[in-house]
Amino acid sequence: MREAADRVVADAGATRWVAAQVNEAVDVSFRQERRGRPGQATRYVRKERPRFSVSLKTRPEAIEQDSRSDGMFPLITNAKDLSPRQVLEAYKFQPRLEKRHEQLKNVEQATPVYLKKVSRIEALLFLYFIALLVQALLERELRRAMAREKIERLPLYPEERECCAPSTERILDLFMPLQRHRLRQRGRLVQVFHPELDELQQQVLALLRIPSAAFAKMP
Repeated sequence: MREAADRVVADAGATRWVAAQVNEAVDVSFRQERRGRPGQATRYVRKERPRFSVSLKTRPEAIEQDSRSDGMFPLITNAKDLSPRQVLEAYKFQPRLEKRHEQLKNVEQATPVYLKKVSRIEALLFLYFIALLVQALLERELRRAMAREKIERLPLYPEERECCAPSTERILDLFMPLQRHRLRQRGRLVQVFHPELDELQQQVLALLRIPSAAFAKMP
């Protein structure tokens, strides 16, 4: 019985704070020694029956120790020039946090999935995380390059409207119309028509330090 009680506490993940205790008590009952109507001379037999119960005993030392860190979580960063307060302020900067959520829901179009295994759900979310990381890197590299080259705006919005803080969505939309065509005759490749980059596309690639020839070398 003790093993079963310990297993229940362990399954609840409360072993550190709670201990199971098995209590034993005795239930006493009396019955007539013989059948018949009871009288003054009737003798009774005492019967004892053990009864077990389970109670929980808390561990105050562990509870007090863990309560000091309750609700706390670590923040990991590679920005070594920031103080702990600045790291927390950067983490809690709401517009930047909400922007990533917006990209996850709208750009990446994260939707409910019909997956039963937790491992598959974790793997899918990890891929979403990698996609968001790539988006953040693209935006950072282009914006830093614009600041380095003293470029305030790029015409990345529709109708060539100016954009001072390019997003990954705008960058990818700029290259979305590019196409590559292959001319074949009787199964034989005759010619490949590589995409032609306009001036703005070449400028963005130069800022991202991506050679324009990479588009011609793609299969």
